[in-house]
Amino acid sequence: MKTANAFTLTRVVLAPVFFVLYFIPIWTGQFSGISAYVLIPLLAFMEFTDFLDGYFARKHHEVSDFGKLFDPFADVIVHLTTFTCFMTSYGPDIKSYLPPVIFILIVYREFSMNFLRMIASKKGTAIAARKGGKLKTVFYVATGFICLIPESAVRLYYAKAGSVPEIITVIVQNYPVWKIVALVMFLVSLALSYISFIDYLVHFRGVFQNKK
Repeated sequence: MKTANAFTLTRVVLAPVFFVLYFIPIWTGQFSGISAYVLIPLLAFMEFTDFLDGYFARKHHEVSDFGKLFDPFADVIVHLTTFTCFMTSYGPDIKSYLPPVIFILIVYREFSMNFLRMIASKKGTAIAARKGGKLKTVFYVATGFICLIPESAVRLYYAKAGSVPEIITVIVQNYPVWKIVALVMFLVSLALSYISFIDYLVHFRGVFQNKK
């Protein structure tokens, strides 16, 4: 397997690991402290592999039509997995960073985009990421960390029964503010996702209109 594709595959494999680690404390009431320490580094590593696959694809001249399809597929797997997690939060009360209506609209966009990629692929065109799509991805990633900071703080706060650094207490006390910021980021991400989708439709309209 090419080095670039191996890094892409790493994201696909780690996405369900993230899901399980996120929900184990919610399902069992145990290991909240461990998850608090692991989730942010795990997400950071997954997103870093996105940089690595592109870097090695260019360095080793491994850019391929398959990679142009596999990379965005892996991104979708990671982001939809993390967004699914953010519809639930650990704590004495069930909370949510992401309203279901925003999530389902993002799902519709991502599946529609993958459908367009399949159509273009059958016609011999590989749709690579455009600037609008890359900007959308940046907001997806940033939103993920904005959700994980208060989420990890809440988990650590209850795991340590209050004996935590002051910064953790401050984050927990301002939890409602973090939720508002997260909601705004999700709304911006949603808007960017559809703007970029329209951009792809316009830019590749010749491919989609081709009857052959």
